Amino acid sequence: MPAFLHAINPLYSLSGLVVGALVGFTGVGGGSLMTPLLVLVFGIHPATAVGTDLLYAGLTKIGGTAVHAYNRAVDWRIVAKLAAGSVPAAALTLLLLNHFGKDSQSVGAIITSVLGFALILTAATLLFRRWLLRKLANALERRSTRQITALTIALGAVLGALVSLSSVGAGAIGVTALLTLYPKMPTVRIVGSDIAHAVPLTLIAGAGHWWIGSVDWSLLISLLIGSLPGIAIGSALASKVPDRVLRPVLAGTLALIGGKLVF
Repeated sequence: MPAFLHAINPLYSLSGLVVGALVGFTGVGGGSLMTPLLVLVFGIHPATAVGTDLLYAGLTKIGGTAVHAYNRAVDWRIVAKLAAGSVPAAALTLLLLNHFGKDSQSVGAIITSVLGFALILTAATLLFRRWLLRKLANALERRSTRQITALTIALGAVLGALVSLSSVGAGAIGVTALLTLYPKMPTVRIVGSDIAHAVPLTLIAGAGHWWIGSVDWSLLISLLIGSLPGIAIGSALASKVPDRVLRPVLAGTLALIGGKLVF
């Protein structure tokens, strides 16, 4: 039996299958579901959970990006603007994590708190997206192209720091923000651009976590074995449940998990 097979944990693979199915079923980023599962259920250190999940997310989003790019549903100019902010922010965040010690109790507490707030924010964007879009659209409609570009880069910086600390943000939060900045752009291109930007961000941030020693490779392999077929299953079932039913249930679950992490 190959040596790497001994490192596979069936329980982690089963978790990957369930989370992958939920990602395909709901469209919510895997970090919103996988990272809190690793921290709360399996007791994995927050830094290791985030670092491993970032590489997991980056690898699973490559296929989605290829499909969106093939369908010309990616605006590479937006991706470049987001990356101009997110990559430096991710690098700075990782340097700070390394400086203060990834395994320290204080860093673990900070990551857990940021993860909790990110989940609550994700839940809020799922529940109140339409209201947020209306309110923010009024504030942004008179902004110049240069100002929108600056705001897009700033959004990338926020996402870079948030994703590096929690592995959450480059999903519901990023899409909602982009919809307010580019209201005339088709939603499919917004989603495609967000996914395309998530690939370099999560891979770079994941590589940074690998550099500081907060990636568990056997955990990563176990998760991928389960999640890849899980995403395919969830995607096939996505049309079976009405969005008006699924969205509140998912948002409520994320809010409860986020509250538990924060408080």
